[in-house]
Amino acid sequence: MNIILLLMFFICIGSIIKIYFMKKSIKEIENTYKYILNSDTNNVITIFSNDKDIKKLTNSLNQELKKLRNQKLKYENGNQELQKLITDISHDLRTPLTAINCYVEVLEEGKLSSTQKESVKIIKNKTKELTSLTEQLRDLSIGIDTERKINKEKCCINNILEEIIASYYNSFKNRNIIPNINICEKKIYRNVDKDMIIRIFENLISNIIKYSDNNCNIILNEDGKISFSNKASKLDVSTVKRIFDRYYTIENVKKYSGLGLAIVKELVELNGGIITAKYLKDELHIELLL
Repeated sequence: MNIILLLMFFICIGSIIKIYFMKKSIKEIENTYKYILNSDTNNVITIFSNDKDIKKLTNSLNQELKKLRNQKLKYENGNQELQKLITDISHDLRTPLTAINCYVEVLEEGKLSSTQKESVKIIKNKTKELTSLTEQLRDLSIGIDTERKINKEKCCINNILEEIIASYYNSFKNRNIIPNINICEKKIYRNVDKDMIIRIFENLISNIIKYSDNNCNIILNEDGKISFSNKASKLDVSTVKRIFDRYYTIENVKKYSGLGLAIVKELVELNGGIITAKYLKDELHIELLL
């Protein structure tokens, strides 16, 4: 009887020890699995256990991790190809549209009959619609690239801002907007992604052209703060609160998607900056600090 009890005692002790090490192995597998999922690594789960069921579980999880990595790689490659395709299409469209706009302006200055004027007006409006769609395509190409790598370099914010403002000269002229530009003489340098900063300024100025009644102010202070403001009587406080929401549409102005300013906010934050918007006395104020 004593021998049986002693044998049962050792079996219980052995079972407890086995269960302890099994639980320890499972916890180790869980922690390693979470780490691999949350980090960019090609590691596999390794476990120091002789238990065949634990080994089987580890092998199964490693097989699933391998499948998951292959799917992720296919997705990233497809995502990059799609982004490049959309970017190329938007650039290919933008060049002829710019030329069409120039020719339309030349036609408007000539002597035209009422029918011809109406035709030119239609061409001009349709060209504007296509230009707007092209801008949305460019925004979409950036929006798709959610894991875009930042290539930071020392950039002069003054120079970038001045170049972008100059490139929108015709757009300001067509909308009868006379911009009040105040860029400080002190050169403001920031370690940022130049392409992203260009896109930020382009979207913010495009926003002014879309919503401004007839004026705008663009100011760069010596502390690096950049302010964009314009009269926008058709907006309101509640609308401006959602102006950075992705795909938000401002119905009472025109059916523009909110993707442009949503992209601006994302790009600003990727570069370590802060952007805010407020609505005061019928004016939209957007402030950016890099």
